[in-house]
Amino acid sequence: MFKQLRTIFRQVMNEGTGGGAVDTPTLHLSMACLLCEVSNADHSDDPRELQAKRHQLVNLLDISEENADALIEKALMQSKSSVSLYDFTSKLRSLEPEQRFELIEAMWQVAYADDVLDPMEEAVIRQVAELIYVDHSEFIRAKIAVQNSFMEN
Repeated sequence: MFKQLRTIFRQVMNEGTGGGAVDTPTLHLSMACLLCEVSNADHSDDPRELQAKRHQLVNLLDISEENADALIEKALMQSKSSVSLYDFTSKLRSLEPEQRFELIEAMWQVAYADDVLDPMEEAVIRQVAELIYVDHSEFIRAKIAVQNSFMEN
């Protein structure tokens, strides 16, 4: 599944910068910022959430852990200066539905990483899902898939 996602990302990004395509670094940074927004929503720093962000970025974007850490560092700075989730989500609306679902699922992974789902974390994910046009049923499907994966572990 992740391999398909990476292939689609590459196809979208290689179509050129004309026609409204978003460059790859901007797309990657937007995704990292959204993962940071989820982990920061509960106002606590947990190393498990940092590890989850790193893991999700490595899988979603097919990058090294070192690149994921650098991306997270940039995302944290940008996230602090942002006034709205729209700053990040507007760049992601052109993604295929499956790609948007994978992002929402990654956000749930970060939210559940510390074994506590804070209502603010869920609110951030819900708002992002709405802003990138993920149906409510898909939002719930992603949540349940992540919940089930945490129960198995």
